[in-house]
This record gives sequence, structure tokens and C-alpha cells, in this order.
Amino acid sequence: MGWMKEAKGKQRDNTAIARKFHAFIERSVFPCLGAKAALNMGAYELQCYAELGDSMASTYLASDLHRFINSSLRRRSDFATFGAIFSRPVEMTELEFEQRLWRTLQQLNRIDAEKFDWDPTVGRKPECANFAFSFGGHAFYIVGMHQGSSRLARQFPLPALVFNAHDQFRKLRAEGKWERMKASIRNRDAVLQGEWNPMLDDFGERSEARQYSGRVVEESWSPSFRAAQMGQAGGCPFAP
Repeated sequence: MGWMKEAKGKQRDNTAIARKFHAFIERSVFPCLGAKAALNMGAYELQCYAELGDSMASTYLASDLHRFINSSLRRRSDFATFGAIFSRPVEMTELEFEQRLWRTLQQLNRIDAEKFDWDPTVGRKPECANFAFSFGGHAFYIVGMHQGSSRLARQFPLPALVFNAHDQFRKLRAEGKWERMKASIRNRDAVLQGEWNPMLDDFGERSEARQYSGRVVEESWSPSFRAAQMGQAGGCPFAP
């Protein structure tokens, strides 16, 4: 499903990578029931790119995300999920992955802010308790995955970013299903890991930015990220 988009614009079939990702999610021990449901319903899009943190890869990703947000898949399902897998770098420390994750989100934001404002239902400052990443005017919860993660549930062989729309969480809360699903996922993760994830908080308690990379961050931690104002970013992903 999808194509590997190289930095120079070359493409190659990514079927093997897609199969590997499917197998990773389909494992009986994988804790996220939402990811399993999206896979079973076909309510997801998977695209592959060259290097995590590379400006050209982020340009391709921004284009695909904008298309995904307005796709028939999103219109059909509130639980549609977008996955971005990168071919490199394969080996990273947790800190290196975290830095590349936030560099990518900053690059995406610079492109997005040329036409779209931040989702007004969430905060734009990563230190704020109600922060969530916004793209195309929609809030997303980001799950970072890589083979060097200390969280077993995130140890995918290649770097990956999964974009989960906040709409799905609001819908589950409105239907009274969220608390039970959340408890089940956290219990399954604790069984897999052997302990609770110390970074998990409910939305609004502490910034969800602390959870994106999977690393256990310091109390004073704050990412290198500043949301651009709409129309002022210039759409330049090549800025540092």
C-alpha cells in the first residue's frame, strides 16, 4: 500500500514494509486496540519516505497528510489513521529519535501554516496541558516508533510516526466508550512491558507532547518546537 518516496523524488514499491508493519500490529501482545481496529477495518493509510527529519521527506509527508485529511477514507471513518514510515536512520538513541520527530513536526507546521490555522480545540504551545499537534486545522495525537525505543510496543524496525485524529477520542468519550478502552490498552501495555508507562496522562492533565517520542522525559522537558502563525510561515520546510 503506497510508495516509498525518496529524497530525490524516486519511488519504489513498499509492499514488504507494509506487510512488516501489519504483522507488527497484528501480534497478539500488541496493546493498542485502536490500531488493531483500524487495521481490521482498513481504516488507515500507510506511506513511506526516505529520512526522518529530512526536509524533502517532510514535504512529501505534508502533501500526503493534507490529501488524507480530505480523503473519502476520513469521511467514511472517524477512526481513520495515517502512518508514515521512514527508511532511515535505522539505528538511533531515544534522544536522537525524539529530536528528529520534533524536527519533522516543525517542518510540517511551517508548510501547513501557510494555509491553515491551529485547531482551536487544542493548545499550540507544547508546554501547555491541552497541547496537541495540529495539521490542516485538525488535532492529532502522534505515536513515534523506532527499534531503539524503551517501550516494547513501539519497537518497530524502522522509524515511524502514526497520526491519530483527536476526533476519534472525542467520539469515544461522547459514546461513553473511551474510559474502558483506555484502561484495556494501558493494562495490555503493562503486561507486555512488565510495568506501567510512566509518561501516560489523560488529555488536559499534562501536555501530550511528552508522550509522542516514547522516551521518559524530564519534568522540565520541552521540545524544540514553535507553532507558526497562519500565513506567516512561508511554507519553507528547509529552515532549521
